[in-house]
Amino acid sequence: MPTLDVNGTVREFQAEADTPLLWVLREQLGLTGTKYGCGIAACGACTVHIDGVATRSCVRPVSSIEAGAKVVTIEGLSPNATHALQKSWAALDVPQCGFCQSGMLMAAAALLKAKPKPTDADIDDAMTNICRCGTYNRVRAAIKQAAGVVA
Repeated sequence: MPTLDVNGTVREFQAEADTPLLWVLREQLGLTGTKYGCGIAACGACTVHIDGVATRSCVRPVSSIEAGAKVVTIEGLSPNATHALQKSWAALDVPQCGFCQSGMLMAAAALLKAKPKPTDADIDDAMTNICRCGTYNRVRAAIKQAAGVVA
C-alpha cells in the first residue's frame, strides 16, 4: 500500500496513480482543511507544502510525490494555531468567508520561510491565491506583522 509523510506522520492510502493529492488528503486521510476551489491550480485554496514548497494539490498526481517527501497541510502548520501567521491572521481579522484562508496561510508560510522579511514585491510574487472576499490588503498586513516588518 502506498504511503505519504503528511504532517510528520507516515500514512497509508489507496488511490489511483493519477488521483490528485488534494483528494487523497481530504478523502483518504481526512485532512479537510485543504480546500477544493477550482481544480486547475488557479485559485490556491488547495495549497500545501511539499518539502517546503507551496504546491497546488488539486493538480498534483499523488504518484508524482517522491518517496520520503514531506507534505504539510494547514493542519500541520502549527499546533493550536500558534504559527506567527495564524496569530496575525486572527489579530487583523483577515478572513471573511474563510474558504481560501488555509491556502493563503500555506502560501504565506512558504514565503516567510524563503524570505523572512518580505517586501511588497515579494508578497505580490508569492501570493497568487484568489480571495473572493478581496481581503488582499489584510493578507499583506498580516504577512508583514508576522514577519515583524513595519506596514
